Amino acid sequence: MNALLQGMGVGAGLIIAIGAQNAFVLTQGIRKQHHWLIALLCSLSDMLLIFCGVAGLGAFVAAHPALQRYAAWAGAIYLFWLGLKALLDTVAKKHFRTEHGISLTYRAAILTTLALTFLNPHVYIDTILLLGSMGGQYPLPERYIFALGASLSSFLWFFVLSFGGTVLAPLFLNSASWKVLNIVVCTIMWGIAGQLLTAF
Repeated sequence: MNALLQGMGVGAGLIIAIGAQNAFVLTQGIRKQHHWLIALLCSLSDMLLIFCGVAGLGAFVAAHPALQRYAAWAGAIYLFWLGLKALLDTVAKKHFRTEHGISLTYRAAILTTLALTFLNPHVYIDTILLLGSMGGQYPLPERYIFALGASLSSFLWFFVLSFGGTVLAPLFLNSASWKVLNIVVCTIMWGIAGQLLTAF
């Protein structure tokens, strides 16, 4: 139980932060487009990385910093494109309709979610290196209970965030609110892109 609770606490501390992935989950919750699928993909991806880190993959990634550098450049380019898209969306759209105004296919939703997850080096640092190293201090099978606790925090956070978006959706029927959200999303995407380029 101690390992489970510590895993949940540490996982929540690392996952609950304003980032590109969270901004996308919230935005799609507001749009009510594939938001439960996106929340599930984010949660399962975190779970996979956390368990891989606890199993020993963290040591391998730490020994190959070039992997982090290549992922940083790819992630920065992708985040810059997403930020530009949000900015152009602000200029082009006169109003916002949560269910029918913006089309996003299942394929696009899945690919965007996976790209925002696996092209972000900070995801590997948080899940594989930090959580992996902390969980690795526990003996078997407690280390996997720790990983389960961290994974539970991820599931709870992304589904709460997605649900929160659906609750906030009526507020964004106003075009001004939607433009503000797009500007915030653009700022987050470009800010993280800049951090990736300078940190790696």
